[in-house]
Amino acid sequence: MNENTLSNIKNNKADKHFLIYTWGCQMNEEDSEKLSGMLQTIGYNKTEDKEKADIIIFNTCCVRENAELKVYGNLGMLKGLKEKNPELVIAVCGCMMQQDGMGQAILKRYPFVDIIFGTHNAHKFPEYLNRVKQEGRSILEIWDKEEGIVEGIPIDRKSDMKAFVTIMYGCNNFCTYCIVPYVRGRERSRDVKDILEEIKSLVSKGYKEITLLGQNVNSYGKDLNPKISFAKLLKEVNGIEGVERIRFMTSHPKDLTDEVIDVIASCNKICNHIHLPVQSGSSRILKKMNRHYDREYYLNLVKKIKTKIPNVALTTDIIVGFPGETEEDFNDTLTLVKEVEYDSCFTFIYSKRKGTPADEMLDQIDDKIKHERFNRLIDTVNCICAKKNKEYVGKNVEVLVEGISKNDESKVSGRTTTGKLVNFIGDEYLIGHLVNVKITKSQSFSLTGKQI
Repeated sequence: MNENTLSNIKNNKADKHFLIYTWGCQMNEEDSEKLSGMLQTIGYNKTEDKEKADIIIFNTCCVRENAELKVYGNLGMLKGLKEKNPELVIAVCGCMMQQDGMGQAILKRYPFVDIIFGTHNAHKFPEYLNRVKQEGRSILEIWDKEEGIVEGIPIDRKSDMKAFVTIMYGCNNFCTYCIVPYVRGRERSRDVKDILEEIKSLVSKGYKEITLLGQNVNSYGKDLNPKISFAKLLKEVNGIEGVERIRFMTSHPKDLTDEVIDVIASCNKICNHIHLPVQSGSSRILKKMNRHYDREYYLNLVKKIKTKIPNVALTTDIIVGFPGETEEDFNDTLTLVKEVEYDSCFTFIYSKRKGTPADEMLDQIDDKIKHERFNRLIDTVNCICAKKNKEYVGKNVEVLVEGISKNDESKVSGRTTTGKLVNFIGDEYLIGHLVNVKITKSQSFSLTGKQI
């Protein structure tokens, strides 16, 4: 966006507000932070009141059907707002728009939408906004392919102590159930220098915890010249003065090298937590999913991690009801969960995604069977999580205090290096600080402690 465009937008508005609705993963959240940053740069203010908003943006997700249905339902509710306020600008963007024909379908079904754009051209939003204001017509612009990485986009961070830093975009894995490679494009790594400069800038503003983001962070650097491994990037970030904690996600099991495991074990700022999506405990189903590893490989990897990183917390993603999943396959998932003993699991019922190979598989599972298996998995996971939390009672842990507890205003809450949520009595001034806490009580999904 050139300076003249920026000037025109600034001059054509006064005390204007915007509201962004976000569905999906951390990548979507960061995209919304960038949209918010761009809008604030040109003088707009945030609001949570849709009646007050001059711009409403829907940042969509298409990974699961429920996210799409929410978009449709909420878009329909905006028709009345648009009729009351014709100057209201409504925009729809994100992964859902990258699907073939989706932008045209949205515009046909909801003709009051003003701007539709995709994941590859989100940085152009201020220009689209200016064009809508000047030309008075809808804009539909979705790029089919990624065109490099755009640096320097302003970001409005949700937190002032924790920040997502994207290290790469896209995915090359093509799991048969996943739409991400089709809507986010191929893997593109950011330059190491740009990543380190962004983190140093965040540290100078008081940020304590950095989460490195990518669809598969373990693939970082393979497309750069010269190449650099994810392990070496982790070492570089660990060496930045002022960084207190380093996290990363998501990590594909097939690419988690010994070098990465050794770096996590040896670097004091990298959290003892690895999110390692397994998706299924059945080697047969993993092959159908195109995951490029089997049950034995995954369990050996877990054993290696636990041996080299004491007290590590492992979390995962699991899909129930993938096409062709038998009772035996599902039991393989249950036994794997019991063997690994995850600290927490993100569990999903398989959802057909148009454009993916799994969508056309003939052996789809009945919804009743999916839900029955899902409930059994949840029961198993919850028992293990409660057991893992109970092991913390009596231990001293370090907590990064994130805010006032949602359930008790006399308490503050934060997370351990292993990602456990801890509530304890404390004053508001502790927010943003690392505090030592002794755990006195455990619940299924959180811990209670006392400051020491």
